[in-house]
Amino acid sequence: MDVAVSGSSGLIGGALCDRLEERGDTVRRLVRRPADSPREIRWDPDRGLLDPGRLEGVDAVAHLAGAGIANRRWTRSRMDLILGSRTRGTHLISSAMAESRRAGTGPGILVSGSAIGFYGDRPDEPLDETSARGGGFLADVCVAWEAATRTAESAGVRVAHARTGIVLSSRGGLLAAQLPLFRLGLGGPLGPGTQWMSWVSLSDEVSALCWLIDNEVCGPANLVSPSPVTNAGFATSLGSAVRRPARIRTPALVPSIPFGRRLVTELMLSSAVVRPSVLLDGGFCFSKPSLDEVLRSELGVP
Repeated sequence: MDVAVSGSSGLIGGALCDRLEERGDTVRRLVRRPADSPREIRWDPDRGLLDPGRLEGVDAVAHLAGAGIANRRWTRSRMDLILGSRTRGTHLISSAMAESRRAGTGPGILVSGSAIGFYGDRPDEPLDETSARGGGFLADVCVAWEAATRTAESAGVRVAHARTGIVLSSRGGLLAAQLPLFRLGLGGPLGPGTQWMSWVSLSDEVSALCWLIDNEVCGPANLVSPSPVTNAGFATSLGSAVRRPARIRTPALVPSIPFGRRLVTELMLSSAVVRPSVLLDGGFCFSKPSLDEVLRSELGVP
């Protein structure tokens, strides 16, 4: 299969490209600089530039590009960038796919990024793909992000929305950010510690993206482990993996100083018990459904 991937320089996108190549697929990376290889496709979401003809012969697109959500304070300009980087890029890819599809040469599959932020903060409610949207900025982003694929859908492209949870990898994201403190024995729960974390290993995230490409799935699919944990449970497991105590509770005010109250409330203190019903009902098998197993694997400990 010939697969085009946006966001290929990111943690998830890079791992997806590696997996696709390992299984024998041809990967075409969407890049913002001039393409210097036949396996690169130049695009510029900010200027609306993507030649539909460059998608000729491509079977599927995995669209994972977007500005980082958790690495900076949510100023108004940052929030506009988070939203715009997702909707503009998705509109552009969706339109280019629709045009190439009408010409009879374009890809018929779009796996487009999204997030479980769609569901908002709902600690006491089991959630799956049939659940209604929640409230807050992240839910607004996810709704607009998913709606931006409609042009491709109208042209007959099969669209799957990969609603991803907290991806665990020692190479980036939440786990990599917390490891230094936990290795010093300074880790512990954040705030009350009762908030639920719906997570997925990087390996299973990539496997699920491949599965969405390969199977006839349309609409949303939750990319999370079937075993969510509380923040306190996560801290205990991570402390055990690094063989350090994890009892120092961090008040919510501490991360609010660099990141701001809104980001901390919606992202770090938000609680959602999300079930991957589409994956499980479709026969997808998680290779690492246990948090302890994932942490040991990522940290290279027995």
